[in-house]
Amino acid sequence: MSSTKDIDALIDMMAKLPGLGPRSARRAVLHLIRKRELKLTPLADLMQIVAATARECDRCGNVGTTDICDICRDDRRATGQLCVVEDVADLWAMERAGAFKGRYHVLGGTLSALDQIGPDELRIPGLVARLEPENITEVILALNATVDGQTTAHYIADQVENRVALTSLAKGVPIGGELDYLDDGTITAALSARKAF
Repeated sequence: MSSTKDIDALIDMMAKLPGLGPRSARRAVLHLIRKRELKLTPLADLMQIVAATARECDRCGNVGTTDICDICRDDRRATGQLCVVEDVADLWAMERAGAFKGRYHVLGGTLSALDQIGPDELRIPGLVARLEPENITEVILALNATVDGQTTAHYIADQVENRVALTSLAKGVPIGGELDYLDDGTITAALSARKAF
C-alpha cells in the first residue's frame, strides 16, 4: 500500500477541476499541505459546509445557501428587467461588472441537439412562467455568442414574442466568447449598448 495514496487521490481529484491540470493540482496540493493549519484545514472545513448547504435558487437558478437567493429577495432589483444567462458563472460575471441592477434567470445550459438537451432540460419553462407574476417588461438575452447560445436565444425569442421587450447584449462580446472570461469593461459596454433581438 502506497504511503501517498490519499494525497495522490486528492491530486487526481483537484486535476479534474476547471483550469487545473495534473501539474497545477500537484503544486496546489503541496502548497496546501505545507500550509496545513492556515489553508488546508480551513479549506476542508469550508468545503464540508458548502457541500451541506449549497443549493440552487428555486426562482432563478443562482447558487446560494437558501431556497431563494439574495438577488431574487432584493426588492430594489425588481426593475421589470430579467437577464437570461446560460450558467451561474455568467451571472457572477455580470454581477462582478456591476452594470445590471435587475434580476436574473439561469438556464443551466443551452439547447443542443447533439447532446440531446431540449427546452425541458433547461429552465426555459420557468423563465416563461416568471414573466407575468414578476411584471417583467424586458428580457435581456446575455447568452454566450456560440452556435448553441444563439439557437437558444432564438428559441426563447419565439417563446416570449409579443409578451415583453426582448434585447440582447451588443457588440463587445466576441463570437465564440463566454461571459465568464470577459473583463468587466467589456461586459458593461455590451450591456449598456444592448439592442432589440
